[in-house]
Amino acid sequence: MNAPALISLAGITKTYGQGAAAFQALKGVDLSIPPGQFVAIMGPSGSGKSTALNILGCLDGPTGGAYRFRDIAVETLSRNQRALLRRHYLGFVFQGFNLLSRTSAQENVELPLLYRGAETARRHAAARQALKQVGLAGWEHHTPAELSGGQQQRVAIARAIVTRPLVLLADEPTGNLDSQRGHEIMDLLVALNREQGITIIMVTHEPEMAGYADRVVKFVDGLVASDTRNKRDD
Repeated sequence: MNAPALISLAGITKTYGQGAAAFQALKGVDLSIPPGQFVAIMGPSGSGKSTALNILGCLDGPTGGAYRFRDIAVETLSRNQRALLRRHYLGFVFQGFNLLSRTSAQENVELPLLYRGAETARRHAAARQALKQVGLAGWEHHTPAELSGGQQQRVAIARAIVTRPLVLLADEPTGNLDSQRGHEIMDLLVALNREQGITIIMVTHEPEMAGYADRVVKFVDGLVASDTRNKRDD
């Protein structure tokens, strides 16, 4: 029996602008993702993959269609309610790391917990544990300038998982890394997916990196053009 969907998109459209200047980025996207799956989203520039990721992450809203997260109709939520959903259920990893440059690795990782109002001792302990999970125990007090690109991305991943999210959304997480560091980050994402059951949705333009996922969804011209399963080694 198939697992019930954690996330489902039905007929999702997204239009930017109005009148003659209107651009339809998504033209009716249907997508269902069960809990614990690792999904790679691919497609050429302008295909709608980043727009879809922004909608899945509640960073933007659809123009039409239905988005359900744990059977909640996300498109009906207020801005504040979507912010709470992001804060409590979603983690984000970006190509550019987005770390505070003059702040230590531990302080960067603590930020989401600070926004939640967590007490200091709990923030410190959770951040140290998250850094340990990504292989950076002992690097807590280093600033981004003292870390390699791969290490910076590990800090960014630790920051994304410190709140124990249900879903990790990754936008080109290996785009700024060399091949070896990219594969290290993908191995880390696979471990988080398999060992902690975190659902991962990753946008990538690299077929080699998409090969780490359970499933590859390809977007073309604002629609899902193909949806295939990968054979991953256990």
